[in-house]
Amino acid sequence: MNDFTIVLRSLRARWFSTVTTIITVAVAVALIIVLLTLRNSGKRSFERGAGDMHLLVSGEASSTVAVLNNIFYANPPRRPLMWDRFEQLQQQAPWQYAIPTAIGDSFRAFPVVATTPEFFSSFKPAPGEAWAFASGKAFGGDFEVVLGSAVARRTGLKIGNTLYLTHGWSKASQGLRTDGDVDNATHHVGTHDEHADHEAHGEHEEHADSEGGEGPGGTHIHREFGFKVVGVLAPTLTSHDRALFCSLQSSWIMHAQDRREAQAKGEVERTTPEQLIAEDKKITAALLRLLSREENSAPANLPQVFDQLRRDGTLTVANPSQEIGNLFSIIDQVNRVFLAIAVVVLVSSGISIMLALYNSMEQRRRQIAVLRVLGASQGRIFNLTLVECAIIGLAGAIVGVVLAFVGASLASGVVRQRFGLIIEPDIGPTIIIVLLAATTVLACVSGLVPAIMAYQTSVARNLRPAA
Repeated sequence: MNDFTIVLRSLRARWFSTVTTIITVAVAVALIIVLLTLRNSGKRSFERGAGDMHLLVSGEASSTVAVLNNIFYANPPRRPLMWDRFEQLQQQAPWQYAIPTAIGDSFRAFPVVATTPEFFSSFKPAPGEAWAFASGKAFGGDFEVVLGSAVARRTGLKIGNTLYLTHGWSKASQGLRTDGDVDNATHHVGTHDEHADHEAHGEHEEHADSEGGEGPGGTHIHREFGFKVVGVLAPTLTSHDRALFCSLQSSWIMHAQDRREAQAKGEVERTTPEQLIAEDKKITAALLRLLSREENSAPANLPQVFDQLRRDGTLTVANPSQEIGNLFSIIDQVNRVFLAIAVVVLVSSGISIMLALYNSMEQRRRQIAVLRVLGASQGRIFNLTLVECAIIGLAGAIVGVVLAFVGASLASGVVRQRFGLIIEPDIGPTIIIVLLAATTVLACVSGLVPAIMAYQTSVARNLRPAA
């Protein structure tokens, strides 16, 4: 019988204690790996989602809120800017592009972004990566809509379908949505499942959300205006995948209709572009990029333009890259707390290994004495105990790596679902090897006390016949 067989039999004899200790080690190792990997991959994903803009200008209360609401669609923006202010903004610097966006409507809990065609021709959703269409094209006129890839996948809408937008956002559209809640959210805002309808010229067209109704917070369906799906975007692995896009003028006309009906206290004829007034022309943000090379994320005149715009008290100016860095500096503080907790759990698991073996020593003294009689030296007994600890630590670390892959996948799925961000768990071999080695060493250190006890076991005393 070799030493490894002796150790395995010893572990099987105490299988409940062994399994419990291995699970304790595994949980600590998994928590450490998940925290280390998701922190870095999450930051990369957020940086990617900001696209190639240099500045984001809005009327929000803070620059961080502006970035979260206008780029990652965390909540509907609260403070709009007037169109004439945007026109002034266009003249204040040598912009490569200045693209207005208006966010405030939704469809089945997905945010709707009203913008201009330049959003697709100039703005890049990820640095160095232009928009691509899985089918169809960008909107070319009013009341045409382009679907993000996640919207098309989860609603089943296709080119040629007609849909009706919801005024405002339901709770589900504010980042609290799950796959199972989409139908409920749709019901709450007064929308209905798609149904077939025939247009005047005989074409068969699916219609979604065709009936009106009031929902929570005064949300209602813009049932006067149907939007035709003209394009479906290819996945960008950003928050834009869960948004719909239409023309800015379409949004203005819809809300002008609401204004006119409120003023008339009843229904009015369908609003036309000529009936828009200055009050109707609002945006929630402007995406800005200075003239520069494509790969240049910080042109030399960026600080000067940033300070110039910030002097205007009516504007909130944000550098998306800087805001994401600030956000993750806050998150890092929380991560360090969780990482410290994980290390404490790992140390506690080492103590569990020590206690498990220490408590079993009283029952194993006779077994050790027999091994000594059969020729095992004190050093060999010492080493057998340390090997037993090392196996427990290594097994726990391996199980922890498996749990980390599962946990990281679940966490990235939640982030993808709520924020439309793709966070790929990046568990590098270096992290795995270091943790496997560190956990094994910790387990061996924890086994020193039981190993010393085994080393000092008296043969004569423990082989004495029981009275």
